[in-house]
Amino acid sequence: MILGGDGFCGWPTSLHLSACGHDVAVVDNLARRKADVELEAESLTPIAPMSTRIAAWEEISGRRLGFHNIDVAQDYAELLALLRAWRPDAVVHFAEQRAAPYSMKSSWHKRYTVNNNVNATHNLLAALVEAELDAHIVHLGTMGVYGYGTAGVKIPEGYLRVRIDADDGGEIEQEILYPANPGSVYHMTKTQDQLLFAFYNKNDEIRVTDLHQGIVWGTQTAETRLDERLINRFDYDGDYGTVLNRFLMQAAIGYPLTVHGTGGQTRAFIHIQDSVRCIQLAIENPPEHAERVRIFNQMTEVHRVIDLAEIVSRITGAEIDLVENPRKEADQNELFAENAQLLQLGLEPIRLEDDLLAEVTEVAQRYMHRCDRERIPCRSRWVRARADADADRLIPG
Repeated sequence: MILGGDGFCGWPTSLHLSACGHDVAVVDNLARRKADVELEAESLTPIAPMSTRIAAWEEISGRRLGFHNIDVAQDYAELLALLRAWRPDAVVHFAEQRAAPYSMKSSWHKRYTVNNNVNATHNLLAALVEAELDAHIVHLGTMGVYGYGTAGVKIPEGYLRVRIDADDGGEIEQEILYPANPGSVYHMTKTQDQLLFAFYNKNDEIRVTDLHQGIVWGTQTAETRLDERLINRFDYDGDYGTVLNRFLMQAAIGYPLTVHGTGGQTRAFIHIQDSVRCIQLAIENPPEHAERVRIFNQMTEVHRVIDLAEIVSRITGAEIDLVENPRKEADQNELFAENAQLLQLGLEPIRLEDDLLAEVTEVAQRYMHRCDRERIPCRSRWVRARADADADRLIPG
């Protein structure tokens, strides 16, 4: 069962798992499509209606996808009934508002992100317990739970072993979740997810794999490129577009590459094809026991934003434009993170190379006529002037 299976990561994951022979049911309330209407910023690629997508996949692959229009954060009874009826072996949880800039647009967007994301996660956990269902949860988290600083050590995969001075003068060793340092309301909800998973794992023996994912680049996978009706999202706007995809689209239309601040921010990255492969590896290698939440750092390489801009500029000739950073963050940071567990399970990383960048650029050029240049700048600001408060009243909700 794929919660949020209509989204940027959810849709290609649904197709990939189906192609691998798994029986897949997609659960989605189509909230991402509704955000397009709100923001007046459609995907650069044309996204077919859900019924068209499902029919196209059955026509091409001979395999069926189930679809259930359920708001996981609000419709608890419907989610519970579906779990009881379908009894999945694994539940992949993408059903969360995924964009940091969107989560910081206004107080309404902050409250929506918290209500949606935290409720969706807790409803799933509570429903699994009530249904008495031993299903393995595979959750898409974020590297952003760690923050983007460095303590002089490589960030481990979720857990940190610490020594504490005891009252008797001795030492106590304990393993704790790596200290959270969220940089947005969106990232904060993912840190709340960690605590919910830890509690239900300890209290109810729910098996969980939490994937702390880096920034996704690329748009197509082996399955989504089979037919235009299956094409994946390509978000380029300032709220949902991921940085490398935005650069490649900007270059395709002759728009300067918008680098926030100095561009010295270092981030973890992963290609969309590797992302769906990691989900598959997690599902097909479940934890045997619920001893603790299993955490993987789902990333394959790290880059400074300015270095990415220079690579794209070299390939395309696009100019680089250093713009004011709307985020509240350090101008520069280092990032070193462990990612051994997925490699040990068999992940063969797709590296950021010129031919793959050219593939994304080709998609951007093919659909460049759909681009609205007014939607490119990021207008969500982490620190807002008090005079902006009245704007919240204009947000439909």
